[in-house]
Amino acid sequence: MENKIRIVSTKKLLSNQKQFLLNADFRLIEADFIQIKPHKIDLRSTYEYLIFTSQNAVLSVVDNENHSDLKSKVSFCVGIKTRQLLEAKGFQVEQSFDYAEELVEFLLKQHSDKKFTFFSGNLRRDTIPNAFQKNNIIFEEIQVYQTHLTPHKMNNLVDGILFFSPSAVQSYVLENTITNEICFCIGTTTAAELTTNNKIIANQPTVENVIIQCINYFNKS
Repeated sequence: MENKIRIVSTKKLLSNQKQFLLNADFRLIEADFIQIKPHKIDLRSTYEYLIFTSQNAVLSVVDNENHSDLKSKVSFCVGIKTRQLLEAKGFQVEQSFDYAEELVEFLLKQHSDKKFTFFSGNLRRDTIPNAFQKNNIIFEEIQVYQTHLTPHKMNNLVDGILFFSPSAVQSYVLENTITNEICFCIGTTTAAELTTNNKIIANQPTVENVIIQCINYFNKS
């Protein structure tokens, strides 16, 4: 038991995701370092083109009455899991991207004459609003959820940490110091929040790929 690789996940994993790490004979500690609180909002008047940058935004929107009115509109999103969730909920997704920067580049080239409703959280980055304002794109932003940091003190030494958002990094370092641990990040934005150089970015921004990177790293070392 003492020689097992010890991994902290900064969110509670699904049972099948957890199983990957357990099958690799890792010891897993998991806790939710952030909490999402959906907002009640009026969705009856939005523009015809919708932007979702996270699964949390999708879940928060469908938690509201009148969300069915949005299903006839055209959606753009960040993340393959966000796209899958939107489609599972009956939304029409025209295009999805790995990063907000790629989404913005596409919309400026292909849809600069359109009007957009951007569903966001309170800790969202400025990438989309700044680009739209700079290029005179008509848009409205509706904050549909709030992210609360819920830090936990880790009392055990660990070998690796799984991070799935910049806010989870912010929450983790409130109570813990990162020294020699290897940090596995879901994307470049999350990695940028870390001051350590011991970080590995997933090839694809999915939870599963973060886990795969972690297993591959420790199996090679």
